[in-house]
Amino acid sequence: MLDCLVFGLWTVFVSLSLDYPCWTLSLGFWITCCRTIACEEGTKCAFLMSLLTDRALEWASAVWDADPQIKASYDYFSGMIKEVFEYPAGGKDISVRLMELRQGSEAAADYAIRFRTLAAQSGWNDAALWAVFRAGLHPALQSELACHEEATTLSQFVATAIRLDNLRRQHRAGAHASARPQRRMDYSSHREEEPEPMQLGRSGLAVQGHRSRGQMRLCYRCGASGHLSPRCPERFPATPVGDISSFLNLTVPASLHMSDRCFPVSALIDSGAAVNLVDRGLVEELGIPIFPCVPALRITAIDSQPIGEGYLKHQTELLDFQVRLFHYERLAFYVTSSPANPVILGFPWLRRHDPHISWQSGELVRWSITCQRGCLRDPVARPCRTSQVQRPLEAAGGHLPSQYMDFHMVFSEERAARLPHHQVWDCAIDLLPNASPPKGRIYPLSLPESKAMEEYIESSLAAGHIRPSTSPAAAGFFFVGKKDGGLRPCIDYRGLNAVTIRYPYPLPLVPAALEQLRGARVFTKLDLRSAYNLVRIREGDEWKTAFHTTHGHYEYCVMPFGLTNAPAVFQALINEVFRDLLGRSVIAYIDDILVYSASMEEHVIQVREVLARLQQHHLYVKLEKCEFHCSQVTFLGYVISHQGVEMDAVKVQGVTGWPEPSTVRELQRFLGFANFYRRFIRNYSSVAGPLTSLLRGKPKKLSWTDQARTAFLQLKDRFTTAPILRHPDPELPFVVEVDASCSGIGAVLSQRHGEPGKLHPCAFHSRKLTAAERNYDVGNRELLAIKAALEEWRHWLEGARHPFQVLTDHRNLEYLRGAKRLNLRQARWALFFTRFVFTVTYLPGSKNGKADALSR
Repeated sequence: MLDCLVFGLWTVFVSLSLDYPCWTLSLGFWITCCRTIACEEGTKCAFLMSLLTDRALEWASAVWDADPQIKASYDYFSGMIKEVFEYPAGGKDISVRLMELRQGSEAAADYAIRFRTLAAQSGWNDAALWAVFRAGLHPALQSELACHEEATTLSQFVATAIRLDNLRRQHRAGAHASARPQRRMDYSSHREEEPEPMQLGRSGLAVQGHRSRGQMRLCYRCGASGHLSPRCPERFPATPVGDISSFLNLTVPASLHMSDRCFPVSALIDSGAAVNLVDRGLVEELGIPIFPCVPALRITAIDSQPIGEGYLKHQTELLDFQVRLFHYERLAFYVTSSPANPVILGFPWLRRHDPHISWQSGELVRWSITCQRGCLRDPVARPCRTSQVQRPLEAAGGHLPSQYMDFHMVFSEERAARLPHHQVWDCAIDLLPNASPPKGRIYPLSLPESKAMEEYIESSLAAGHIRPSTSPAAAGFFFVGKKDGGLRPCIDYRGLNAVTIRYPYPLPLVPAALEQLRGARVFTKLDLRSAYNLVRIREGDEWKTAFHTTHGHYEYCVMPFGLTNAPAVFQALINEVFRDLLGRSVIAYIDDILVYSASMEEHVIQVREVLARLQQHHLYVKLEKCEFHCSQVTFLGYVISHQGVEMDAVKVQGVTGWPEPSTVRELQRFLGFANFYRRFIRNYSSVAGPLTSLLRGKPKKLSWTDQARTAFLQLKDRFTTAPILRHPDPELPFVVEVDASCSGIGAVLSQRHGEPGKLHPCAFHSRKLTAAERNYDVGNRELLAIKAALEEWRHWLEGARHPFQVLTDHRNLEYLRGAKRLNLRQARWALFFTRFVFTVTYLPGSKNGKADALSR
């Protein structure tokens, strides 16, 4: 019995000697079935030794006596054999063999067996395997499959391909049975008059062409003069046939640079193309020099039909070629007729640059290390032939340093507009017990607003950010104006916010975080793009965000602006992304991120880590609002440098622009304001002495002197050089003092530190009224002052830990929140105010001197 087993196993071993995994698996089965051999380790090792031959036997004989463990452990002996002899067939790993797999003229069932064998060892997902299997099928069968797209899984698709292939073979066999003997099916048999496909060798050149190129002293690879084939810029892959078929392709923006001008083109990356191609029309339009190919190369499409003339007869010289924004190289192209794709980058280009391609999205996401070292560099400013073409990352004024070019996707506006996936940090909208969102009114819109609404609805539906709704809830939809004259869509979520359970996640303590900046000398500021829209509404809660317009009823799939829990939800997401970096190299406040480091080398590493995490979590950044590698940066109203933290000069501009007093009342207001900050100004009493002396005896008329003018100017100068403003503390409630005059509006952001009744200012804001705003009545001007203040300090007031207080000298504004009748302007502003939690308190003008002075 043992002899029979040995003979049978020897036969199996000899027939599979080039496939070690199959042989060793079969050996294990035989040993398991044979009780005699399975008893002792030494017997199994000797039996395994007896089956080896040729090189395996020579190697085993050399180590048999040198290593005693070989004789004592079958697992050890078989492991050593695996280490020595298990290597990819032909030197190619599974992935390469899988990508090169083609059906040819064999049956689809046989091709599927070879495919499944390699697929089981590849570790690829079904999406990638699906694309590989389809690309390997014969073009005629691929055309048939295009009409049978009912398959939803890879197994169903393979079964469909086998079924269609069998039907085609049966049909062909039956049609020709009476005319001639049945023969093996060959999809290529109908091409009787066509020349045979060109066989490409290592250099991609037919054998008969070597001699002619050698005689003409041309490069064997590209046919050009001036270099040898080992240094040819184009090295073709070893492929059996010169046909071009589509395996994986995507389109990227590119440009050709000639005579200090750039010509934008669309480049198709096609892994099935054996060469790089350029359209003949583009060559003629740009006047690109070309020379003939000797001999011509045959070219066919995926359906085996010739592309253009069917042969490549000309090639360009080396051209300066740019892919996307930062990838530069010199590249030669074969000339063909392909107007749909002016430039085709084939497998030679992919093999040379080895870019990282996302199988899920089918996009080029990162350049290889080789490209980062040799091909990537800052864009070269060259005029384009059309004013409509602009570099995507520099069009808005931003500049991305070369160290981060491989993270350009993080700055993609197009990707930021896509619908994000559901995550653990989705925005939940939990309602109070027995509460439901009320139904709001439909706001009438003007013709421009109606057009803007239609465009917004259409784009949001296309992006998946909203969807049609049947929800019983419905908030109002309206627009507010932007600074650039555009319209910003807004949803009236006041009713929903009133019945929503607050999410208690805290916003960061910015002053405490800024204390971590000690020793930092290099700063980078990042501003996230469409931050709230990067978070999904929790599945099942979308109906609560419903809004209605004159054109339909919709609900949000992403987190919109205006929800009461939106700041806390997004802050929870940001904290989770940068949890181990916060307080060490990163400060993150909602959608504003600051990266700080002690040295440039350390800083680049830390910024790359931040960008990598943003890319991993599908968060995107506005390049035009970023600042990289700064020694001083403005962040959340602070001017930060290695010397410390000080207030932004823009914030104190309202103080330094104070006009010279002309009445006693104006001087009293200025001194009252200045006295409030006296402990921040060195020698305040001495500097302010000439001014305070003018008020002695309670004069009715101001007697302005040169000494008073000098003191006034000197005191204002001290405001610009001394740290007079307190750092805002999110742990304390804010107080916003506002006032409006006939010429301007003013506001003061304050907090109570220490003494309960004493307000300490944190920032100032003032501006002149426009011509239209001067026509507002008193109530609207005061309301405008509140709106301007909340816009100026939104980063502190929106989502504040405590409700804040607005002080105004206009009593009617106390009833703003509960007003039943508002004009259109007041209604828009009132809806903007719903993003904040505050109360309005009346304060007579005589007690509101700081804001009143700023407004004047």
